[in-house]
Amino acid sequence: MKTKKQQELIETYLSQLENKDQTIYRELIVYLSKLGYNPKKEGLRISFKHDLHSKQIAKIGISRGKQPRPIFMLRFSTCQDYSKRFKDIVNTAVSKDNFNESRCIYNNCDWCAGDAKSHVYIGESADGTLKYHCGTSALEIPDVKAEDIAEIKRLLKEEHIYLMKNEAGIESENLL
Repeated sequence: MKTKKQQELIETYLSQLENKDQTIYRELIVYLSKLGYNPKKEGLRISFKHDLHSKQIAKIGISRGKQPRPIFMLRFSTCQDYSKRFKDIVNTAVSKDNFNESRCIYNNCDWCAGDAKSHVYIGESADGTLKYHCGTSALEIPDVKAEDIAEIKRLLKEEHIYLMKNEAGIESENLL
């Protein structure tokens, strides 16, 4: 973390988690920090954005309700190679009635830089229809486990490289 305030924000969040979740989330937060993403409180969640492009790559929080649980949301729209678990997450997102349909596919959005189809989630709804979900959204990764860390880190790095190239104008495979 860059500042004491950021460190305190993260420690306060982690203190609300069970030990096993603290270990998982701390590792992901440290990795985000190494990539240059800074935590910032936004409502009930903490988002991670980079100073050079100000795009959100991840969010964390705690669900509300009788049994609060940690929440991890990840932006991985530029990634094409991921496990069935992550394909299912995308398919679930595009199958919702109120999913965030990508407008850039139809040239109705200029929020993201780069070719439109290179930064949207492409999923399949229950009826087999291909749907395009806005790539700026971080999708919730339910019940993050230690086994997920390696894939999440790989997806973070791939998304980070894309954002640095297309949003910050910095091209390098060695951005970690």
